[in-house]
Amino acid sequence: MSDTGTGTEAEARTAAAPPLLPAPGADPGGPSSPGGAPGTHSGEAPRLGSFLARAAAATAVLTVLGAALGLVRDQAIARYFGASDASDAFLIAWTVPEMAATLLIEDGMALLLVPAFSLALTRRAATGEASGGDPVRELVAATLPRLFLLLFGGAALLMAGAPWVVGVLAPGLADPRLAVDCTRLTAVTVLTFGITGYFSAALRAHRSFLPPAGVYVAYNAGIIGMTLALHAAWGVRAAAMGVAVGSTLMILTQLPVFLRLVPVRRPRLPGFGRPVRRTARTTAPLLGFAVLAPVVLFVVSRQSQVLVERFLASTLPAGAISHLNYAQKVAQLPMVLSLMICTVTFPVVAQAVAAGDRERARLRVERDLALAGLVVLLGTAVVLGYAPQIIEVLFQRGAFDASDTASTARVMRVYALGLLGHCLVGALSRPFFSSGRPTWFPAFAMGTGLLVTMGAGYALTYRFGVDGIATANAIGISTTALLLLMGLGTRVVPIRTRAVALSLGRLAGASLAAGAAGWACAPLVPGPVPSLAAGCLLVPSVFFLTGLALRSPEVANLLALIRRRFLDGR
Repeated sequence: MSDTGTGTEAEARTAAAPPLLPAPGADPGGPSSPGGAPGTHSGEAPRLGSFLARAAAATAVLTVLGAALGLVRDQAIARYFGASDASDAFLIAWTVPEMAATLLIEDGMALLLVPAFSLALTRRAATGEASGGDPVRELVAATLPRLFLLLFGGAALLMAGAPWVVGVLAPGLADPRLAVDCTRLTAVTVLTFGITGYFSAALRAHRSFLPPAGVYVAYNAGIIGMTLALHAAWGVRAAAMGVAVGSTLMILTQLPVFLRLVPVRRPRLPGFGRPVRRTARTTAPLLGFAVLAPVVLFVVSRQSQVLVERFLASTLPAGAISHLNYAQKVAQLPMVLSLMICTVTFPVVAQAVAAGDRERARLRVERDLALAGLVVLLGTAVVLGYAPQIIEVLFQRGAFDASDTASTARVMRVYALGLLGHCLVGALSRPFFSSGRPTWFPAFAMGTGLLVTMGAGYALTYRFGVDGIATANAIGISTTALLLLMGLGTRVVPIRTRAVALSLGRLAGASLAAGAAGWACAPLVPGPVPSLAAGCLLVPSVFFLTGLALRSPEVANLLALIRRRFLDGR
């Protein structure tokens, strides 16, 4: 991690950005961490806690805005195409950006490049540029051009092989031509998402979180605009074109800040060529095959859960893929929000692990798991209690009718049972990869969960249809989460597995009680909007009261914080 207290060029470049985190050795645990390490300034921990709070709040705002636009996007597609052959064709093509987003933006690229850029920033702060070049600039020079060529070739191959890809993803389609056309349009995201992910990792390593958090706002705005403008002329192909346009906007959203923080122009220094090559090699040890392979395998296995679902659903009546998609998108919103704090604190955990400070890494990871679990389980309760009302308010209009609402809501409730598993997989995978050393255990855990999903899916789909597919997803991802939770403490960060499991168990009990209360009371209030509004009061009330009754420390601490902030004015 970079030390910004030395007055380096990096500090001057980031004057307009959020302040960097403390140097290695500073307390990464936040303001509530017990005593700092020797040499830690007393003001560093509060500054770090304040920075994390601001970064998380800003990320949350943009995440919610992106998610809201994502719902508008889905509403537009549902309105114009319903749950039909056309929407199924688009969603098959949508598999490409879904896979690319996970591999190239959300997980894979970040897990690889955040540690690499952090190492380069550390070397820049320690040595400056006089020793042979800026390590950050040379890391970009050594990796970005090659990445661009690799991604460009991958996008071209995917466009050419679109018929084969559709045949593998959805062999049960009666007429695959529309899906092939949409897949060729969405294939460009292999390139655009890769560049977006590269920029995001670089900016997060510089502690600039706003542009990466805003990329999905630009992305969904592009899809919505193209769909509204061209759906009458191009049909569902307009939405696929919107994917290409929106993914280009993602790059443009980050490009100005990237160029300011990570200038790519080489400095004109005498004898610069040979030292540059040495710096490029020594700055990117975290990008070798030994580290790359387990990360890619983990991410691909994780996203393959969706491939299994689409493959199985393609054998069911038309609309099954659409019902699964709408249910999953809405149900996973609490999971997305719960992981934003882990996105912000990932560099903090990586810093503590790299410094060998396992105790502070443990405190940070346990705190993240507790907070993420509270958020996702509160959201789970709302989904369990008010799934029909949520779907009716969001989607029931135009070609999306009441029968589609009933089917989607039923599937969404099943998906909700796996939300904690999805959240834990996202939260627990980051500490495994924070050290930059090869680790195959996450890939093993994810592969095991994928095998469970496949087996359960084949066993349940024939009898239960889309409900069986959603059940298989919940079982598989929960298996992966359990393996990661059990393995983290013995391999990377010595978390107290039993204490974490007990804490999450109390929160899960509160979630089930609140969800059951909502399910029972939802039909008592007529109209979906009033019923949902009442549920937004009822479910949190029952959740927090049950959490207090179960002696959940997370609930008690959150309520105490709210009381101090709003009643005591502190």
